[in-house]
Order: sequence, then structure tokens, then C-alpha cells
Amino acid sequence: MDPEAARSFARRAYDVVAESKEAYWAQRFRERGAEATWRAGQALREHAKRVRPDWPWEDDRAEDLQHHVALLALLDRAAHAFAGR
Repeated sequence: MDPEAARSFARRAYDVVAESKEAYWAQRFRERGAEATWRAGQALREHAKRVRPDWPWEDDRAEDLQHHVALLALLDRAAHAFAGR
């Protein structure tokens, strides 16, 4: 690996990169809908499984489930708030 390339990568403007990624995916979503982001996520998952066949780990799955349950509770609260209007 080229040391200067590594330093350049480490020093890049991460806020600009984040904004660029957000704009890219927003455009992809507008053009192709949710399927575009779903396919990208599936490709990342497949890559992760090839790199680490034992992934996802049980702890990760438990944490992910907790996040999903919390999101469901928030969505339920929002639905009830809007239903009462």
C-alpha cells in the first residue's frame, strides 16, 4: 500500500464524503425506488458473508432485534398519534 495514499484517505473531508453519499442514494431512491437501496443492502450482506461466513454473530443479531423492537414501538406511538387527529 502506498503510505501517501493511506494518509490522503485518512485526511479526507469525511463530512463532504457523507454528503455526497447521501445525495447519491437519495437520487438512486428517486430514480429506482426502495428496490435500489434494498439491492445495495443485499449486496453488502452477501459480501460480508463471503468475507466472514460466521457473520452475523449471535450478539449482533440480539442487538439488531432490540433495535427493531424499539423502532416498532416508536412507529406504533406515531401511528396512534396520527390516528387521533
